[in-house]
Amino acid sequence: MSAPTETDVTGVVTGLATAAKKASRSLATLTTAQKDAVLLAAADAVDQAADTILAANADDVARAEEAGTEPSLVDRLRLTPERIEGITGGLRQVAALPDPIGQVVSGKKLPNGLDLRQVRVPLGVVGFVYEARPNVTVDGFGIAFKAGNAVLLRGSSSAASSNAALVEVLRTVLSDNDVSADAVALLPSESRDSVTALIQARGLVDVVIPRGGAGLISAVVRDATVPTIETGTGNCHVYVHADADADIATRIVLNAKTRRPSVCNTAETVLIDKSLADDVLLPMMSALQSQGVVIHGDEPGMEPATEGDWHREYLSLDIAMKVVDGLDEAIEHIDTYGTGHTEAIVTKSLQAAEEFTARVDAAAVMVNASTAFTDGEQFGFGAEIGISTQKLHARGPMGLTELTSTKWLVWGDGQVRPA
Repeated sequence: MSAPTETDVTGVVTGLATAAKKASRSLATLTTAQKDAVLLAAADAVDQAADTILAANADDVARAEEAGTEPSLVDRLRLTPERIEGITGGLRQVAALPDPIGQVVSGKKLPNGLDLRQVRVPLGVVGFVYEARPNVTVDGFGIAFKAGNAVLLRGSSSAASSNAALVEVLRTVLSDNDVSADAVALLPSESRDSVTALIQARGLVDVVIPRGGAGLISAVVRDATVPTIETGTGNCHVYVHADADADIATRIVLNAKTRRPSVCNTAETVLIDKSLADDVLLPMMSALQSQGVVIHGDEPGMEPATEGDWHREYLSLDIAMKVVDGLDEAIEHIDTYGTGHTEAIVTKSLQAAEEFTARVDAAAVMVNASTAFTDGEQFGFGAEIGISTQKLHARGPMGLTELTSTKWLVWGDGQVRPA
């Protein structure tokens, strides 16, 4: 059988987008109780189908390993019983969260008697383009659905079997609960044609959110005619200020780097104030190296750093390390190489902390805390769609409210506007 042509793929995507658009109109009228019932049923169904889902995922992982895929990417792809529990737990958390739809954002009564209310409404049809990480398939559905949106999922070909198994469960649950199964659909992933068709389906798709590596994100933002919400890569820094507690700094850096190196909120660069370097540098290097971390930098005992190392999102047990001359140089380095995701300072100085938080331009800025906390669940949003590094519409972890828009409701009793 020949591979589908670009025309074939475009037709498939257009058909799914058209069905999703129709489904989105009915989703906007679902009650909170109806949506929560679906989400809880979906969590139970994923639990019950865990063996089938894990078997499908094992096929994906085996193909990835045979293809020589980097271990960090295989880790993103892999599902385990514990990660299945995380997926279903995310759905249950979302079900327990307040429903943003219908919330009154602002309102007032005009002198002419018109009553104005700005209320939250669904975006409509949301497209997600993402790499590996099949948990995003369910996270994306759960948050989009609770916010009243239909969702078109374009995962990577590496996770095709896992994603298909998960979406089959979700569509069955929707049908069983008298909700259109077209509220969620998985797009073909054999070629990039489906991405192009999705991000250019203006009029059918209301917004596209890319989640993955820098290449994927830049390609979607560059080529899309549909509005996009950019989720950025995470070249996150930890700056150990001159007035830092050395033990706390080491604990934070170890957690930020080694907790789960393959995710976007992991620390990729450590900046150490030179006035504290004698006390911190060698113990921190030893602690990192004992955990298998390769350190890239200009100091003895490190792998010699290149210019690219300061830009790089490693997503592995690698980290760049640099000694800097004070707060100004640290912030200048972050401004030059950071991606606007998460930046952290370790310090006992309130003045330094306040200056750092005021001057550093990022979606999240941490004081004496690990960068790993930039996460929708940790922020109390439930499962997240991604971390937005742009400044329009949404910034930081994207939860339910970030997948809504607003509209104005104007109530009168016969008012007409004077000529």
